[in-house]
Amino acid sequence: MVIFQLDLQFFAQKKGGGSASTNRSHDSISKRLGVKKFGGEQVRGGNIIICQRGTKYKIKKSDESVFFGKTYNIHAKYDGVVSYYNQGGRKKRTFVTVLSKPNKEQEAQTIEE
Repeated sequence: MVIFQLDLQFFAQKKGGGSASTNRSHDSISKRLGVKKFGGEQVRGGNIIICQRGTKYKIKKSDESVFFGKTYNIHAKYDGVVSYYNQGGRKKRTFVTVLSKPNKEQEAQTIEE
């Protein structure tokens, strides 16, 4: 009589957990924030100068050359050249303005003088 030797293996009773879905690196889509036009660059009326969340860059209330958009983006109101300047004591704040570029007639007058 032949007796078979049984090699019994006990498998796991529960399904494997795998990796949790939160362990993976979820890269979000970039929001493309930041400075779009740097100091000294020409802009046209309506151009976006800075895309930002909140007011990292500020504008003066009396400044007529730039304005805030709905999401605090800074836009040029008129054609000109972008200028940045710092102001403030302990908290230095960066302000943005657009300097109007001189017309060709004004340039001709200054050359003649």
